[in-house]
Amino acid sequence: MSESAKPHPPNPQGKGEKTPGSDFSYVGIDAILEQMRRKAMKQGFELNIMVVGQSGLGKSTLMNTLFKSKVSRKSVQPNAEERIPKTIEIKSISHDIEEKGVRMKLTVIDTPGFGDQINNENCWLPIMKFINDQYEAYLQEEININRKKRIPDSRVHCCIYFIPPTGHCLRPLDVEFMRRLSKVVNIVPVIAKADTLTLEERDYFKQTIREELRANGIDVYPQKEFDEDAEDRMINDKIREMIPFAVVGSDQEYQVNGKKILGRKTKWGTIEVENIAHCEFAYLRDLLIRTHMQNIKDITGSIHYETYRVRRLNESNTLFNSQPSDHPAIQPKTNGQPEEQPSAMQANGVAAQHEALSHEM
Repeated sequence: MSESAKPHPPNPQGKGEKTPGSDFSYVGIDAILEQMRRKAMKQGFELNIMVVGQSGLGKSTLMNTLFKSKVSRKSVQPNAEERIPKTIEIKSISHDIEEKGVRMKLTVIDTPGFGDQINNENCWLPIMKFINDQYEAYLQEEININRKKRIPDSRVHCCIYFIPPTGHCLRPLDVEFMRRLSKVVNIVPVIAKADTLTLEERDYFKQTIREELRANGIDVYPQKEFDEDAEDRMINDKIREMIPFAVVGSDQEYQVNGKKILGRKTKWGTIEVENIAHCEFAYLRDLLIRTHMQNIKDITGSIHYETYRVRRLNESNTLFNSQPSDHPAIQPKTNGQPEEQPSAMQANGVAAQHEALSHEM
């Protein structure tokens, strides 16, 4: 076979990358980034967002605006005669979104009925139960002997809490909800329909809310204690100074100066949703999607879920150890050494602990 006809081995190096021939000291460790990117592109991503707030605050519209698609429950399952439920309902809907070859499974969890009753006492309990149920489902998959290669992730990564634009202060319901739920999920508070407030009213309302959050020990995302380094702290401090985000949502398109925009048209002009001079929607979008999405998921897994997992395993161990033993005790041998008898705990330790976890609660 002539030299020109010989098959050439495939070149794993990308165009323009360094090779041993071009740089004697090059090892190729940096190629791991490209390997991770390719793997992530194949697997895709998952993001589960919960929206909480009373009816009429624009929750569905804001979700459609965030992803520039009809992703809200009301958009996909319209019901003109839908009435406010007597009790809180948890409804979720999933979508497969793709952008520039990147696939993401987005799940939007809605909570119709929250805050809409005359008596809203303990109205956060169904939401708390739903969040913990998703942790429990993930835990049950994790402790299976034959685990799935990739466990489906239904854990709530972020909860967007909609605050009515009263311009005064937080309601007791707002304080109680965020105080309780901030311990189990990442909460991002937003002032809904912020175009109903003047700039002065908006700034005063935002400052009042920040002071109330501090006074009640409510730690919303991004939590200061989870900043990894000085650079993270500097970036997150700027975000914390802006919380809650004063947002306006709209999925209506208009032409302004020859440019297509999302906005709300009024007699005196058009409110541009993505214009930071008009509202803070762009900052919320960047936080949730462009800069902190992976961090939000990491904190869900390594902090909130881990806290739940440790508590549940401790509870199951306490339950398991408190059960009476029905196996023979260790009998001494004739030579003085103890003779171990097979025990139920030794034979079925993993299975028994799994059973205790599965049947508790």
